[in-house]
Amino acid sequence: MNVLIIAPWQNPVPPIVGSSVENCIYQIAKKLAQKHSVTILSRKTKHYPSRSQEGNMTIIRVSASGATGYVRAALNHVKGRHFDMIQIDNRPSYAPAVRAFFPHARISVFLHSLTFVSSPMTSRGKASRDLSHANLIVGNSRSLQSNLRSMFPKLAARVRYVHLGANLKQFQPPSAGQRAAVRRKYGVSERFAIVFAGRLIPRKGIPVLIKAAKIAKKSVPAVKLVIAGGTEKASYKRHLKQLAEKHGVSTRFLGYVSRSRMHEVYRMGDCMVCPSQKHEAFGLVIVESMACGVPTIGSKIGGIPEIIRNGENGLLVSDYRNPQAFAHAIVKVYKNKTLARKLSRQGRHDAVNKFGWGATASRLEAIYRKNG
Repeated sequence: MNVLIIAPWQNPVPPIVGSSVENCIYQIAKKLAQKHSVTILSRKTKHYPSRSQEGNMTIIRVSASGATGYVRAALNHVKGRHFDMIQIDNRPSYAPAVRAFFPHARISVFLHSLTFVSSPMTSRGKASRDLSHANLIVGNSRSLQSNLRSMFPKLAARVRYVHLGANLKQFQPPSAGQRAAVRRKYGVSERFAIVFAGRLIPRKGIPVLIKAAKIAKKSVPAVKLVIAGGTEKASYKRHLKQLAEKHGVSTRFLGYVSRSRMHEVYRMGDCMVCPSQKHEAFGLVIVESMACGVPTIGSKIGGIPEIIRNGENGLLVSDYRNPQAFAHAIVKVYKNKTLARKLSRQGRHDAVNKFGWGATASRLEAIYRKNG
């Protein structure tokens, strides 16, 4: 197949900082390019050349000051070429322009969440009209697929899903020496380290986790909460710091951690907690944590239960708005070493067998071949 992937205009591929969507594009494209020709249209940046080649994957980076100009300029770079599938990542609003430029092409919109098909980003009506230009709509979980089918019933037959993955070479269990070294580096050597990774925004549930850590301290005196992630609102980070101080929870805020160092964050943890309070389409941090062999705890919401099998490869919290419920799961991991080892081993096993980027690319390839 000859595949074209159109990335959002805000960040380059691969991303310089953060930007999980652009990281997903890059990782999936690398796997697809092992058997197919893949072209990525992305934003131009001083950090990368205008055009780069990695085997069968070509990345063309385009200068533009806004989404409309970016799409127009990007499409001009591939004018006259034929593609078996054109994939638009996470920006349904690009679909009308792509359809006008390639009237007979097979077009897929790959959605990573409900953000860009919902208010305030767009209206339900406009999202439906934009998506109607696509032959396929791909979500990153069965949960997202189900939500999309309910929101856009006329387009339900076009919606599929593929689970995302982890870089299994980067995210893998550490040796005893590596774990000791990374725990010294982050100052948690003598602590029971609870790790959170993600954006510092209300829907991620960090206040619930802070309160849970306070409760867990009664049974786990040496609790240390480590929070990795950036925020666009310094006031919210200050609020979280004040909350941790108020509840007497020893907390270290790492701020933004580069993707190249994220495996260190997971590896230092005695457990990783994902206390999402609103729909989580997938939960990339969960599969990365599991790949590192870290006992992982997550809210029973959205796509998270598609990754975590309660008591087998992690722990699910049904009453996820209740700090006591998360505290119970944390204490369970602390006290039951046999369970912790089981979750660690099975988590790694499932990450390798179900949630590698190779598996993501293979399923996406199958969908595109069947619907080509």
